[in-house]
Amino acid sequence: MTIHNYELDARRVYDILKNGGISVIPSHVGYVVVACDPDAIWRIFRAKKRKPEKLNAVCGCREMHIALHDLPDDRRAIVSAITEEWDLPMGTAAKVHMDHPAIASLPKDTLNQTTYDGTLAMLLNAGPLMDNIARLAFNDNRMAIGSSANVSLQGVKFRVSEIEQEIIDAADIVIDYGLMRWNRYNHSSTMINVSTMEVIRYGSCFDLIDNLLRNHFDITLPPNPYEEE
Repeated sequence: MTIHNYELDARRVYDILKNGGISVIPSHVGYVVVACDPDAIWRIFRAKKRKPEKLNAVCGCREMHIALHDLPDDRRAIVSAITEEWDLPMGTAAKVHMDHPAIASLPKDTLNQTTYDGTLAMLLNAGPLMDNIARLAFNDNRMAIGSSANVSLQGVKFRVSEIEQEIIDAADIVIDYGLMRWNRYNHSSTMINVSTMEVIRYGSCFDLIDNLLRNHFDITLPPNPYEEE
């Protein structure tokens, strides 16, 4: 028995996304606001007061990662260890197959906001609802694209009650699962370019990810410059 019906909620959300709507959904690293339709993605930018040159992220799942990211087996093993064996969330960036229909079908402006220098960042293992939404979209060769559910530069929100009203007003559906798991970090996900093992963003669970890489893959990441001594 589970508290939430993740599959049913995912279908409710995706029914709105595929018809041009916007959704606020929970993830283990904070609430996010997402859309599939390019016009809806621009509405998110306006609601967030987000600069148009800022990059989007993508709701990811294992199937998307395998199909879209162009990685050797040893790097895939790193992603699997972090997001599956250790059950940690990670913003996972890597070289992407630009000819895949889910990428190739994006209009130029959305493509430029969602990829960078041939890489795509997707949030993996951020909760079963996001996994299910990502899977439904990807089955249609689409992606749920967006960013944290907050006005730009106002910080990640770990409760729906914290989200600014203009974000709530922009959404066609809001899914409230209460306080999110990794709220104590008070940051969004750690994001790593797995193609280069470069840290793009220091965030939730960086200490755990760093420890795993040191001890099991002999990889040392630069220390978090924002961590208090």
